[in-house]
Amino acid sequence: MKEQMWWRGAVIYQVYPRSFYDANQDGIGDIPGIIAKLDYIKSLGVDAIWVSPFFKSPMKDFGYDISDYRDIDPLFGQLSDFDDLIAKAHDRGIKIMIDQVLSHTSDQHAWFLESREDKTNDKADWYVWADAKPDGTPPNNWMSIFGGVAWTWEPRRQQYYLHNFLTSQPDLNFHNPEVRQATLDNIEFWLKRGVDGFRLDAINFCFHDAQLRDNPPKAQELRTNIGFDSKNPYAYQYHYYNNTQDENLGFMEDIRALLDKYPGTVALGEISSEDSLKTMAEYTQGDKRLHMGYSFDLLTDDFKASYIKQVVESLEARVSDGWPCWSVSNHDVIRVASRWGRTQNAEGNATLAKMLYAMISSLRGSVCSYQGEELGLVEAEIAYEDLQDPYGITFWPQFKGRDGCRTPHPWESQKDNAGFSTAKPWLPVPEAHYTTAVDTQEHDENSVLNSYRHFSAWRKGFEAILYGDIEFIETPEPILAFKRSYNGQTLLVCFNLSNEAQTISLEQLGVSELSLITDHKLVTATMNDNNLEMPAFASVYAKLS
Repeated sequence: MKEQMWWRGAVIYQVYPRSFYDANQDGIGDIPGIIAKLDYIKSLGVDAIWVSPFFKSPMKDFGYDISDYRDIDPLFGQLSDFDDLIAKAHDRGIKIMIDQVLSHTSDQHAWFLESREDKTNDKADWYVWADAKPDGTPPNNWMSIFGGVAWTWEPRRQQYYLHNFLTSQPDLNFHNPEVRQATLDNIEFWLKRGVDGFRLDAINFCFHDAQLRDNPPKAQELRTNIGFDSKNPYAYQYHYYNNTQDENLGFMEDIRALLDKYPGTVALGEISSEDSLKTMAEYTQGDKRLHMGYSFDLLTDDFKASYIKQVVESLEARVSDGWPCWSVSNHDVIRVASRWGRTQNAEGNATLAKMLYAMISSLRGSVCSYQGEELGLVEAEIAYEDLQDPYGITFWPQFKGRDGCRTPHPWESQKDNAGFSTAKPWLPVPEAHYTTAVDTQEHDENSVLNSYRHFSAWRKGFEAILYGDIEFIETPEPILAFKRSYNGQTLLVCFNLSNEAQTISLEQLGVSELSLITDHKLVTATMNDNNLEMPAFASVYAKLS
């Protein structure tokens, strides 16, 4: 048998360092805080940690606006702390992946400060600059995801610069080979420090249409793109020209060629395009592009078996030898315990939280699990005066931003700020999170936390779940059912996505007999004649002959 790479079937635990644990007690989490909690992360049974940005930054977008790719912001510590994190994580058998924000920099990056001065300096063509139209308006109709037009006037050059995100996040010009090489050099800086991989932020945004053609308008009834609100003017266009250009595939191959020089390292691309599943398939095709891709397709409000089935089958039909990575929560979307829980009048339901982790971990692919999922945390309600996210401040109250999923991790229920920090934290800890703190769940055999731990270990005993093919079964809502097969082992996997008991027959599942597996400790089904009786949010695993 071919030896599997560590990242296939892996669970990657996303740490948002600002909110994980505050070691120096200044109200903001840091890298020493991650180190202090490595034994906790180890106890979760995950394979790797993805650390969200900790690089030097003005923090206009909380680290996704980088001013120095090769240094750590003092808020989070120093380079020696990161080296310590690598060493101590590796001692515990945990891999470390870090965010790389390649498509844009901060407007405080030295490259941009030079580039904006005039049209003849050494960095003049390192960003996307364009002349105004004869009437002084921007060169085309491109819009920013964070609101308004995607062009800002720079009086020094008498030109506009492109920013697909905040005005303080100018886009690099990847048509310039010097930019591509400098970007690869920055990646290699961290490879040499021992990182095991990269989560590549907005990776399909690196190249833009060199002709700067207008994006075509999108009819109102079609403004349902994933990753931004339909009332955001960004949704009014098809984004054919400001991202996802063909030239980007060659750059993906350059990244892969670099990582291949460091055996065992991996690249996971975040992809948000007009057809994210198609782009995921393209970006992970063969062994010369990214190892894995993930999209926002399961980060939506749509919690139906038919939708999940359609998303996975659509990718499977296209991805061939590529490898997906699935997530139902991250630092950009409403926490899944609320987002999907509300659809079943079950927000914060512990059985639902356990089932969701089992479900996402049983699809073909790897898993990104966001800090707090293992506690079943619900979305926090943040008062307007406490908002930090510029995205939310701009679009309030229609869209309240991303702060509600970024609040500090609750460690101790009886301590101020739930033990995250003795100082006032950068975001408040919601009352609802104190009762689900780590210390409250630690000694409860039936807690979400201990279910997460048990299931993480349990699934590693089934190669069919880790590596196998997936075949969906036609079932009525709200039952999601599929088979996982690998090396002669076939499992039937079923989930009841509703808050009410369901019954499904073996005939409906297309099987004549099965052997239920019950040592996963999840709420499961019982057999009654040839029917599976499934309680609310039940998870079923069974061996098939």
